[in-house]
Amino acid sequence: MSDFATATGPEVTVDLLVIGAGPTGLYGAYYAGFRGLSVAVADALPEVGGQIAALYPEKLVYDVAGFPAVRGQDLVDRLAEQAGRWNPTYLLGHGVTQLDDAGEGIVATTDAGARITAGAVLVCGGIGNFVPRELPVGSEYLGRGLRYFVPRLDELAGQDVVVVGGGDSALDWALSLEPIASSVTLVHRRTRFRAHERTVEQVHASSVRVLTPYEVEKISGDGSVDASVSEVVVAGSDGDRISLSAQSVVAALGFIADLGPIEQWGLELRRRRILVDRTMRTSRERVFAAGDIADHDGKVSLISIGFGEAALAVNHIASLLDPARSLTPGHSSDA
Repeated sequence: MSDFATATGPEVTVDLLVIGAGPTGLYGAYYAGFRGLSVAVADALPEVGGQIAALYPEKLVYDVAGFPAVRGQDLVDRLAEQAGRWNPTYLLGHGVTQLDDAGEGIVATTDAGARITAGAVLVCGGIGNFVPRELPVGSEYLGRGLRYFVPRLDELAGQDVVVVGGGDSALDWALSLEPIASSVTLVHRRTRFRAHERTVEQVHASSVRVLTPYEVEKISGDGSVDASVSEVVVAGSDGDRISLSAQSVVAALGFIADLGPIEQWGLELRRRRILVDRTMRTSRERVFAAGDIADHDGKVSLISIGFGEAALAVNHIASLLDPARSLTPGHSSDA
């Protein structure tokens, strides 16, 4: 991303490596800079924002203190601006594959060939690596009308859109697209939806056409080699078939989460998350974790909780790296 200084060189040395550039990781980078630490942030994705930027940048987030509601991408942009005050080094498109002990620090290796030497590591990897559940048909139209994410709603303005799925994401996309698309049809293979009851009510009260129980049977274009989507055929459980004009298909079927290399880092895991103590320290020396990837008794997975966990971890990391630093910092208004 042009707005960020992205490191591509093979060697980086910092006080703290933050793994994951989602909201918790960005806040951790800001807070570490506030505590006087040099920071590198590594993420396998090509841009900051993590799950929010990849899955629901246009959706409103309601559980962040100080914002009655904030668009996902706006939250990411403000967090990046806040972290930017301390000039962290970003390694975007760098998935960390290995953590090795190196005396008084950790050496991290990425799948893009970088080596980061850090005094400590803060893992803010969210839910780990995630890939969308694929639609059984039409994969040849991926990028030509078929998509699994909608980073920008206005890309679908004026189009006939078919949204496939029955969870919160599918219904949220349908409602968000309704005001700007030419038409929106929601297709779900079951009669009942998994989404929040209030959201289901809103969809039924909207102009979104709801087809249940139906499944996508075929996606087709005009027959040319590079054709984009022009038609979707859906089949009902009773054998009924409906042909829908469509220029875009949004397959919101959920995603498959995978911890990936994290499972090989020698960390104690519980419920597919990294187990931490009350200081956010993991079972491995100099490695901490915060946000959705971390687990402890009484854990609540909220963005706001992740911010607090990141600050708690950074305070203990600052004291670990330099015992002369106070564990309890001053107020940020004193900076």
